[in-house]
Amino acid sequence: MPQPHGSSAFGDKFDITKYWGNLSPWYSVSSADYGLSEASPLIPDGCTINQMLLLYRHGARYPTSGAGPSTFAQKVHNATASGFNVTGELTFLADWTYKLGAELLTPFGRSQNFQLGVEYRQLYGELLNNFTYQDALPVFRTESQDRMVKTAENFAAGFFGVPEYLDQVNIEILVENSTVNNSGAAYEVCPNSNIASRGSIGSTVANKFAVNAFNATLARLNSQVSGALNFTYVDAIDMLQLCSYETNALGYSKFCGLFTEEDFINYEYYYDLSFYYNNGPGSPVAAAQGKGFLQEWLARFTHTYPDATSALNKTFDNSSTYFPLNQSIYADATHEVIVLDTLTAFNFTALFSGPPLSATGNTGTNSFVASKLVPFATHFTTQIMTCPSRNVTKQIRFLVNDAVIPVSDSHAGCPVDKDGLCPFDTMVNVLKKRVNEINFNYDCYANYTATAGVNYNGRAPTS
Repeated sequence: MPQPHGSSAFGDKFDITKYWGNLSPWYSVSSADYGLSEASPLIPDGCTINQMLLLYRHGARYPTSGAGPSTFAQKVHNATASGFNVTGELTFLADWTYKLGAELLTPFGRSQNFQLGVEYRQLYGELLNNFTYQDALPVFRTESQDRMVKTAENFAAGFFGVPEYLDQVNIEILVENSTVNNSGAAYEVCPNSNIASRGSIGSTVANKFAVNAFNATLARLNSQVSGALNFTYVDAIDMLQLCSYETNALGYSKFCGLFTEEDFINYEYYYDLSFYYNNGPGSPVAAAQGKGFLQEWLARFTHTYPDATSALNKTFDNSSTYFPLNQSIYADATHEVIVLDTLTAFNFTALFSGPPLSATGNTGTNSFVASKLVPFATHFTTQIMTCPSRNVTKQIRFLVNDAVIPVSDSHAGCPVDKDGLCPFDTMVNVLKKRVNEINFNYDCYANYTATAGVNYNGRAPTS
């Protein structure tokens, strides 16, 4: 395991990969982190699984086009032409070359989605019997980007096997662009998502935090370089991202050893701020962007087609061919921002317990950590069960990355339950009310101003 620069308060147990925000590789999260110390992701004793719904992110990818790592590489290339000298820890930079691609899944990323498919076949394979009885094939959904198509294919290959997946599942590809509704890419049809004073306040506050978050390390690194190269806080973020991306893509990165334990903690908080205020409860558009999947989940729960009051595509969601209502297994692939939007739309307040994140530094008073909820291959799971020993037999619960989400404080009528269970009909009624609360048109199109430091519950301010 790569270790940070200098001494660590954690000894050799400090895992830097858990401090990379949405660039972290998936890791199992404990239910105890959200208050359910006895809960297990396995089906509770005395219950049997009837239906499973999965929303999952693609695995590790190369940087998006024009992102920080390639910008930093160009900066180094330009400095090479003018001339610079490096010493000490930075000696490797003299002949370092940029080896990353763009946009596509890395080999490790492909394996993450394949392994997720294997795991979910082991956990839920018995539910395939329902398809045999119906003489039907499952419909799994994804988006049209190359990495999204390959994500669904790799998941299906792990779930069904190779070449069996080619004829044992229908993979539905929904177009992802700004002219077509798509619950898996709601930001494409939510104009406010890209406005700095509305849906992008997280990006603004994260960048302000980063300005002084890495000063000590920048001073150390700048003392080891001369000539046409000098490092700023933007370069610090870019190099930390190179640590993440190179490790995920190539297995190792010399950039990791340049940064201290404190740097990695601040790097994580940089992402915490960004996601809390762009796609979590601090965002005025998060619930609107997650409403599509919330509606589609309810449609599958209640066997009724959803209304067109969000980014969902009614053309496809009004057809048993493209949107079947009677499957025992559902698996939808999407992006991490939509996963977090969806968790916000479902009103899982336990995932964000505490005061709004401070723009000036991590006070450790909120349960939200980006790497726990939006890593590469993150997944949100719904289990619908029959539990004869309960007063109400039909029960439901939700998990994110193995952690069972408590709902007793956030969903009226759901009891305190050590396994995170809630009576199915109770949950459905609560989520129907939540759908009616979320005004997609207002939150995504209205003229308002949002600010960091407020928990909007994912909804736009009305005054």
